[in-house]
Amino acid sequence: MNSPEDLEQIAIKWFDAFNSHDLEKLLSLYHDDAQHYSPKLKIRQPETNGLVSGKPALRSWWQDAFDRLPTLKYTTTTLTANEQRVFMEYIRYVADEPDMLVAEVLEIKDSLIVASRVYHG
Repeated sequence: MNSPEDLEQIAIKWFDAFNSHDLEKLLSLYHDDAQHYSPKLKIRQPETNGLVSGKPALRSWWQDAFDRLPTLKYTTTTLTANEQRVFMEYIRYVADEPDMLVAEVLEIKDSLIVASRVYHG
C-alpha cells in the first residue's frame, strides 16, 4: 500500500511531465488500462462522452493537447492525498486564454494511476 506522501510524489511527477510536455514520462505514470474523464474531452471528442480508456487513447488525447496548446502549463495550488487518491487543484495557463481553475482526482493502485477525473467550469 502506498502512503499519502507516496501518492503526492506521483502527483508531483505528473505535473513535471505535463508541464514539460513529456508524453512518455506522463504515460509511464498510468496503468495500461487507465481511464480518464475530462469535460474538455467531452467537448472535443463528443463520441467519447468525456471518457477514454487505455494508454493508446490517453496518448492520442494528450498529444493532441500538446500540439494544439504549446504554451499549456499547470501551477499547483493544492495537493491532498490519502492511501488511494490524490486531489489536485491547479491553475491552467494557456497564452491568450483566460486562466482556468481546475480540480483533478488521481486514483492510484500499485504506484500507477488507474483513473483520473477532471473538474472545471
